[in-house]
Amino acid sequence: MTRLILALLACCVCFSVSSKDFTRFSTAKKHLIKTLPNNAKSLYCGCDIKKQGKKLVPDPTGCGYVPRNTFTRSGKINQRALRIEWEHIVPAWEFGHQLQCWQNGGRKNCRKVSAKFRKMEADINNLAPAIGEINADRSNYRFGMLGEPATQYGQCNVKVNFKQRVVEPPLYARKQIADAYAYMQKTYGLKISKQQQKLFNAWQKQDLALKNTTNKL
Repeated sequence: MTRLILALLACCVCFSVSSKDFTRFSTAKKHLIKTLPNNAKSLYCGCDIKKQGKKLVPDPTGCGYVPRNTFTRSGKINQRALRIEWEHIVPAWEFGHQLQCWQNGGRKNCRKVSAKFRKMEADINNLAPAIGEINADRSNYRFGMLGEPATQYGQCNVKVNFKQRVVEPPLYARKQIADAYAYMQKTYGLKISKQQQKLFNAWQKQDLALKNTTNKL
């Protein structure tokens, strides 16, 4: 099990801090699709990612992903369950709410008037490929630990508690998430609550301990 988790850690798209700056989210996404490694995995499920033209799609056969909702409320196929989207690990809502532009008109206004927001939204160090349905379900919920078993998405070990508005990511994704928050904090002055900071510090230490244990095997 430990070796499996480490394999997922190695394949999960964990971009080293990039100095390449973008000022448009759409441009950043195009760059990421173009430069996506062949062994890339989706953030929350560890699914292989395939390219279909200019689009990315998850391969559920190896990761056991099963959509929470196969169909939409209108009875149509849930297309977001069939595609890869670029997830803001630190949600745009979270960093946007810390800027005055958001208070004066939300995301649309920030894109229009704030160069800082545009840069934050397009920063590839805060973006990761995720199955669209899970990206939608995560919304702007905070990360945390949940007691219930992971059963919502087949064999994917991600949990979403809609009532508490909390998401628990799988073990192999936690360091990437913690690192993204640390990066946004250092680069843009992102404010993080003491509770979240404590959680992210624990995740980084947990990852280090896991690697040290494996090296001794």
